[in-house]
Amino acid sequence: MSQEVERAAEWIGGAGALLVCAGAGMGVDSGLPDFRGDEGFWRAYPSYARLGLSFVELADPGHFGADPELAWGFYGHRLQLYRETVPHPGFELLRKWGAAMPGGSRVFTSNVDGQFQKAGWPDAHVGEVHGSIHHLQCFTGCTDRIWPADVEVDVDPETMRARHPLPACPDCGGLARPNILMFGDFGWLPSRSDGPLTALTEWRRKHRDLVVVELGAGQAVPTVRRYAELASAATGRLIRINPREAEVRHGRGVSLPLTSLDALSRIDARLTPAR
Repeated sequence: MSQEVERAAEWIGGAGALLVCAGAGMGVDSGLPDFRGDEGFWRAYPSYARLGLSFVELADPGHFGADPELAWGFYGHRLQLYRETVPHPGFELLRKWGAAMPGGSRVFTSNVDGQFQKAGWPDAHVGEVHGSIHHLQCFTGCTDRIWPADVEVDVDPETMRARHPLPACPDCGGLARPNILMFGDFGWLPSRSDGPLTALTEWRRKHRDLVVVELGAGQAVPTVRRYAELASAATGRLIRINPREAEVRHGRGVSLPLTSLDALSRIDARLTPAR
């Protein structure tokens, strides 16, 4: 483990740019629940365990039409949770490392929680491949407009159902929904996410000396892992941090079976004297 941490520090210390690729595990050290598997989700939300509803079943856009109080109970609670969450110190370590590099840093994430922006990254530097809970769109699709989620959702903590009034579309007055790509979602509007993701690809292609740090990205939804592997293919400099699934295919890269904050703190301890 010590040798792997040392190698990660050497790569980061000599890199010209930093690409951060983050999955849901990145937020666990900030106190966000671990949704790995139904059991983990139900430990975080006993009300849904009593109903026998899994994360995948709840993260379905169809509920906004069939049972909007259930849908907004789920997403309204998450919206408030993310607003209240303070990013753990690992976010600042990553931002600090990137600021010391000529090419700076960028983020690719499947997380919808806005934690990287809260930690200091500009919106334009964060590629949110699944959208953001902090923005809304019309559920019926009356408009392509995407607007900030300047709403308060009153959620009954016992039933996890939202009380009226529910978030509404400013154009048609109908129901609004989060601008998030859900499971089986054909109504998500990707236009807000497309710009930063396109800019991220252009930035990545300019910086062939980048190092990729992947954090908390599992194999169940491998979007982040695949992007990290693609981005690091030319150099092989992929640092994969994951307490359960840290293996790097073909033995290329650094594998750290640790939590995000633990791994980043260990790397920073090696970096600090050099910087």
